[in-house]
Amino acid sequence: MNLSVIQAMIAAIDKPAIFIGPDYRILAVNQAYQDTYSLSVQAGSSRCHQISHGSEQPCDKHGEDCPMQVCQQTGRSTRVVHVHETGKGRQYCNILMRPVKDEAGMTLGFLEVLDKVEFASSEVKDNKMIGNSQSFRQMLNSINRCAVSDISVLLQGETGTGKELVARAIHDASHRAGRPFVIIECTGLNESLFESELFGYEKGAFTGATSSKKGLIEVAHGGTVFFDEIGDVPLNLQVKLLRLLETRSFRAVGGLHPKQSDFRLVCATHKDLLEMVEAGQFRQDLFYRIAGFTVRLPPLRERAEDIPLLVQQFLESVGQRHKQFTPAAMGAICQHNFPGNIRELKSLVEQACLMTEEDGIHLEDLPTHVSRRLPSPSATDNDWTTLEKVEGEYLSRACQTFPGTLDELAQRMGVSPRTLYRKLQKHGLKLAREKNRIGVQ
Repeated sequence: MNLSVIQAMIAAIDKPAIFIGPDYRILAVNQAYQDTYSLSVQAGSSRCHQISHGSEQPCDKHGEDCPMQVCQQTGRSTRVVHVHETGKGRQYCNILMRPVKDEAGMTLGFLEVLDKVEFASSEVKDNKMIGNSQSFRQMLNSINRCAVSDISVLLQGETGTGKELVARAIHDASHRAGRPFVIIECTGLNESLFESELFGYEKGAFTGATSSKKGLIEVAHGGTVFFDEIGDVPLNLQVKLLRLLETRSFRAVGGLHPKQSDFRLVCATHKDLLEMVEAGQFRQDLFYRIAGFTVRLPPLRERAEDIPLLVQQFLESVGQRHKQFTPAAMGAICQHNFPGNIRELKSLVEQACLMTEEDGIHLEDLPTHVSRRLPSPSATDNDWTTLEKVEGEYLSRACQTFPGTLDELAQRMGVSPRTLYRKLQKHGLKLAREKNRIGVQ
């Protein structure tokens, strides 16, 4: 292996990049990578997890997917989303890992190239998507994969999960960033509104058209069009929408000449479009035109560990960062099912802030449909303990009594094995069967 050649290859990459061996040692590094992290890389001795995670153990020991291990197992390139300790703090990074092989097909090492994820954060920050949960990271990975191309994207998720934020993140992470991002609300569209709003009209096209007006499709030229709640488009209008998407051409109301618009298509819905196709309520050809790549937005109940972070974000956004929820109040919030998802959580935080003149937000300051879900609504704050302690005690009992494997316990608890592994690591716990196995050895 000629390290000088590999170093030259790494140096030519304009993104942060390293070349690492199977033992995680960094063998070559470019300046962009050096500039990203506060720790200095010593080629030949520094290990990637020491620089990016500040840890003496590989990332899979902390519940994250190790991209190098995936490459070793599959022999193929892979891509993951990690939180790295950069010189500017904790930051989401999109990691491309690629095995480098010689002419005989033997793996020499692994090329790692980083893209900083600017639209998301694992900490409270303005104008960012916020989260740490596994389902949130899976969504980020999907966003990163589709943003780099012009493929049509369908966002599927319950009401209030942040579909507009995701659509804008896809636009901002694409080569169309800086060009128009146009939102079209599909709910309530009738035929006359559909054509005049989307395609525009010429002067005199109808009564009241005293001047020409550009339609939203023409305004979006070069950028992204986001059709929100695409499932609400009436069946009789779907054929017109299909023609627009197939040809990227349209004619303004009252116009004689067709116009062209180059735009990226992103659609969103909370409905099951395939069920609508089977029921004859949504055109099958339109579905396959808009669903080039599907991104699932997880409901808030699948992101319970993100709730305290989101609460702090909303407190800051309404100028109430000095206020804090008591353990009892936060416990009630985290137990709530949130059918309205993130939108409901934001409304709850704003309402709770209005209900108290103090810095502490108590259980009684919450809406009754949230506070009454707790087993003992009459308990005072002194009767409550922290969520972290309750979680530790619960996991400790589970580790002592559960007879199966970690994967089986994770399935029983309704979380991913990685999430459970991270929580056990945080509390210093192991399954009883794992302790016994270690004792035998």
